[in-house]
Amino acid sequence: MQPILDHLWIIPLLPLLGSAINGLLGKGWPNKTVNAVALGSTGLSFAFALEAVREFLGYYEANHTAFIKPFFDWIVAGNFRAGFDLQLDQLTVVMLLVVTGVGFLIHIYSTGYMAHEGGYYRFFSYLNLFMFFMLILVLAANFVLLFVGWEGVGLCSYLLIGFYFLRKSAADAGKKAFIVNRIGDFGFMLGMFLIFRTFHTLDFAAVFSKVGELPPDAMGQLGTLTVAALLLFVGATGKSAQIPLYVWLPDAMEGPTPVSALIHAATMVTAGVYVVARSHILYTHAPTAMYVVAIIGCATAFFAATIGLVQSDIKKVLAYSTVSQLGYMFLGCGVGAFGAGIFHLMTHAFFKALLFLSAGSVIHAMGGEQDMWHMGGLWSKIKVTAWCMLFGTIAIAGFFPFAAFFSKDAILFSTFMKDEYNGKVLYGIGLFAAIMTSFYMFRLVWLTFFGEERFDEHKVHVHESPKNMTVPLMILAILSLIGGWFALPALLGGKDYFTEFLSPVFGVGEVLPESAHSLELWLSGVAMLAATAGLIVAWQMYGKGAKQGPSTGLHKILYHKYYVDELYQAVVVGPLMWLSRNVLWKVVDVGVIDGTVNGIATGTTAVGDTVRHTQSGNTRSYAVWVLVGALVVFAIIFWPILHPALFGVVR
Repeated sequence: MQPILDHLWIIPLLPLLGSAINGLLGKGWPNKTVNAVALGSTGLSFAFALEAVREFLGYYEANHTAFIKPFFDWIVAGNFRAGFDLQLDQLTVVMLLVVTGVGFLIHIYSTGYMAHEGGYYRFFSYLNLFMFFMLILVLAANFVLLFVGWEGVGLCSYLLIGFYFLRKSAADAGKKAFIVNRIGDFGFMLGMFLIFRTFHTLDFAAVFSKVGELPPDAMGQLGTLTVAALLLFVGATGKSAQIPLYVWLPDAMEGPTPVSALIHAATMVTAGVYVVARSHILYTHAPTAMYVVAIIGCATAFFAATIGLVQSDIKKVLAYSTVSQLGYMFLGCGVGAFGAGIFHLMTHAFFKALLFLSAGSVIHAMGGEQDMWHMGGLWSKIKVTAWCMLFGTIAIAGFFPFAAFFSKDAILFSTFMKDEYNGKVLYGIGLFAAIMTSFYMFRLVWLTFFGEERFDEHKVHVHESPKNMTVPLMILAILSLIGGWFALPALLGGKDYFTEFLSPVFGVGEVLPESAHSLELWLSGVAMLAATAGLIVAWQMYGKGAKQGPSTGLHKILYHKYYVDELYQAVVVGPLMWLSRNVLWKVVDVGVIDGTVNGIATGTTAVGDTVRHTQSGNTRSYAVWVLVGALVVFAIIFWPILHPALFGVVR
């Protein structure tokens, strides 16, 4: 018996029902009723996901294959079929538990954070809908159904980022996220079309089995597989905020903090990494595309980390941290360490959700203040939040034995070993980004929780958050500590259980010599030294008390994010707006379209007015018109007889 495995649709259906019930009926309900629907649906979804995973492990042990369940035909055209088909394999298991588990904790936290906000029912309706689309994305067994979830999370991000729609900055941020993602989605669709044109199907199992039978494209060759992989990656750069389509994600901080945690940790931004990992067979047959993924990932990790060094908004620091950490995930996938990339995706979900929710707890305690230069001295006032934030900081910095030590180390080690991709250069850049990560995160801790108080106690009554906010923090803090221990035995020469668990999806990988294990230990030590260096520099600059100085030189460039937004405004947005306003609107719309329609109307009116004057009421005038009409009829009837030559008639 496998009741849940045979009815996988229940897992995404529950959040969808919760969204529909709250969205349609929840407006007049008290918060407790809205909570019961929202938490009940997501909690049950998590419980069913756990049971589905248990049943799958038994199924896999017996069948040694992924579980694929077709439910009904959705689109049928000729030989093409796109069904509502769901699948469960080891990669789906990881994503499913992350989305439902971390998503459920964020829902619990939101009941405290959003308790006094307007549109409470609407917020939870959107949040449930977000989980529904993300679950469809990770459970889909074909590209078409995956694309439904892909577009759905984009829609929900627009709704949630712009939740405070009366605030112009929030409305603009929502539109920016939606539009930038549409650019990436266009590339993703082209990739899907090319895959269908080549393989005549969009089912994962069929496509990837056919790809496996083909010879890989040569390095530097833009063959069909390489172009398809690059087009899919264009979509991934949009969803997962990589250069050059990362610009929407920092602005997404305009949404409520639980939204930031959900988007940045458990759902939307991980979608691009998931798609690249899911399509790993395609990428391993397209080494040029793999190299592009590695370079973009490494560049993004470094680029975003430099911006995070000087930001003063606590959520903006974490936003650029997310962009940087996603770069690490793509770096891992780009060098062929897909398991390491997904491992970091999982651990990142734990510590980044923890960091964002802790930041929300700080903002809640400070009455909405987000500028770290207006904080300080909070350690003794909100100890639970402070300890949880410290746990998240230690984890993301990569200190042993916290989660990111294992996942980030696995990526950097795999990069170092990839000689054909200039692996040691990429490793050096990634290591320097790790130093900066440690620096800006401990800078955040020192400025927020230590030093002198930089706020007015008479205006800000600092208080710890309620239990429905702090309990999820503590659970995530524990996960941030132990979440990487699946790989702990590998340090002692044993098995990496996480990599072994994913091996049916990604393969066992290259067998490394014994000396490689010794090298990995050395590199782990180097990574620890890098994290320690970042901590020490942050302590020297901010731990002993610091004052905000003038923004000059490099600091100003970094603070203004390399002026990329201004560049896009000048080069892309501005010209498009001018073209739309002065050509498409004033010339095409007003001049041509409106001019044609209005001209026809004016001409018709003029003709009607002229004809109207023939109705003069004068009998002699009518007689003349009758005579003229008779002459015209006479001419039409007898003209062929009078002039036969015109019609080719010979008499």
